[in-house]
Amino acid sequence: MKRILLAPLMFITMAAAHANEPTEKDAIAMVEKGAAFIKQHGKDKFIEKISAKDPEFIQGALYVDIRDLQSGIVLAHPVNPTIVGKDLTDVPDASGKKYRREIIELAARKGKGWVDYMYKNPTTGKIEPKTTYIQRVGDAVLEAGIYKK
Repeated sequence: MKRILLAPLMFITMAAAHANEPTEKDAIAMVEKGAAFIKQHGKDKFIEKISAKDPEFIQGALYVDIRDLQSGIVLAHPVNPTIVGKDLTDVPDASGKKYRREIIELAARKGKGWVDYMYKNPTTGKIEPKTTYIQRVGDAVLEAGIYKK
C-alpha cells in the first residue's frame, strides 16, 4: 500500500522540481533586463549589482554575468568571482570547445544569440550540456545560461 502511495508522490515532487528549473525564455528575459539596466544606469552600476549578487540578476541556477567584448575578460560573475578579471577566452570546455571565443565572435557578428557547450553543473556536480543566451551591450557581452535536460 505504501508503495502505491509513494510512487505518485515521488512523481509530483520530481515534476515540481523540474518545473522550477529556468527555461530559455527566462535566460533571455534575464539578459534583456540586464541590458535595459545598463542602458539606464551604465555598465559600472551593473557590474556593482552583479558583484553584490543582486537577486534581480541571480535567481537560483539562473544568473547573468558580463565580459568585455574586446578582451574577453570577465568583468563580473555572481557565482564564480574567482574568474573576474581573467581572460578565459581560449580555455576549452570538457569536450574541447572554445565556447567563450564563440560567445565573443557571435556577440561581435550578430549582437545576440545562443551558444552550446559542456559545463559543470553546480547543482549536480556533473559535466552537462548547457546553452547560454548572449547579448552585446556596447563594449560588453551579457550572458545567462541554462542546463539542458
